[in-house]
Amino acid sequence: MKVGIEAAHFFIPDLYLEIKDLAIERGIDSLKLEKGLGLNKMAVLNSNEDTATLAANALFRLIENYAINPNDIAKIYLGTESALDAAKPTCTYAVQMVEEQLVTKYGVHCFRNCDVLDMTFACIGGIDALQNALDFVQVHPNRKAIVIAADYAKYELGSSGEYTQGAGAVALLISSSPNLIEIESTFGIATESVFDFFKPRRYFEKSILKNAPENYPDTLEIFTDEPIFDGQYSNECFKERIKEAYYHFKSGIGTTENMLDEWQHLIFHLPYAFHGKRILTELFALEKDINIEPNEALKQLASSDLYQEFVKEKIETSQKASSEIGNMYTASIFMALLSTFQTAFDEGKAITENKVGFFAYGSGSKAKVFEGKINKNWQSVVAKWHLFQSLANRTPIDFKTYLQLHKKQITSVIHQKPNQFVLDSIEKENPNLKGARYYTYIR
Repeated sequence: MKVGIEAAHFFIPDLYLEIKDLAIERGIDSLKLEKGLGLNKMAVLNSNEDTATLAANALFRLIENYAINPNDIAKIYLGTESALDAAKPTCTYAVQMVEEQLVTKYGVHCFRNCDVLDMTFACIGGIDALQNALDFVQVHPNRKAIVIAADYAKYELGSSGEYTQGAGAVALLISSSPNLIEIESTFGIATESVFDFFKPRRYFEKSILKNAPENYPDTLEIFTDEPIFDGQYSNECFKERIKEAYYHFKSGIGTTENMLDEWQHLIFHLPYAFHGKRILTELFALEKDINIEPNEALKQLASSDLYQEFVKEKIETSQKASSEIGNMYTASIFMALLSTFQTAFDEGKAITENKVGFFAYGSGSKAKVFEGKINKNWQSVVAKWHLFQSLANRTPIDFKTYLQLHKKQITSVIHQKPNQFVLDSIEKENPNLKGARYYTYIR
């Protein structure tokens, strides 16, 4: 039985910062970021946007564009590393928002009997959600599931991760009618506990807070969106995990063939647009039996005609959207897939039956490698996206505004496009509801 992605949609914040503007302010050669890493624009959250609004907007667009009946959905899984609460799933906020907009058509609490869940493992949480949804549909072919990947990547100002920031969400309908792409059941997996990137609680003395309540502990645990990370080490972990997962995948399907040659498209988690093609050179050399010692040989291989043609043929189209958005954490790999499909659609390419290889990675660390086959109905799904047109119609902000948003110094809305969910308020007074988040839909 075939299972996979029946439909998909996305949501990207309207605001963006030009990477060249950031480069100027940080004293960085903009060509290093644009030509070296493939970065053009950085999606930025407005003051009334968060992970829940990203997820809700992607989910609502999926349901509306493909006329999905909520009664057909058994599970909604959200992959994110930008959760809003340590107990209440962010997915519950997103589902509630969408439910309220579907009342007229489907009645009150149309997702009442739906299993709703967050899944977290850094940037691979969305793929974990996908695998679980696929397994469910394989056992229950008459039911459907939705996977949402929603995140915003936020780093300390002036850090080496700042220019890779981004935000957005992708929502996928998983079923036994995979009109977009069929996903095979074998997953290659590699896991090792490392500290390449993580978001720990930090500890501070209560005295740092003015007028701290007496009942607060003397030492406070504080969470911040900005991670602790080692970029170079994380790249090495990424490279090792996908290599291990790749060979585990080959073992699982019982082949010694070079799958890089077998797959017509390669889809990566992209912390920045050019990361996939940079991280793959060693595995490419191993599969092609090319001598890769010393390390300088890898650099020569990366710039060779052989490798450049390989990238152009199998990777390049997946990078286009990432260049305009930045890192979406869990949603990055799915946006790379959408980018590939949208480019093929716009250019009138025939890609039906093409095989796709996926390379997913999450810091901490874990990689998954798996494959899919493009369905004959893919164009009818992609026709509803208008991905690059949507990206072209966003609103630019200047560097000063970006800084204010990053520091949470702006509480008013900068620019508001209609037809989307936004954060309305956060309860501050009621002791039984303090911190509760309330949302609304802007028409």
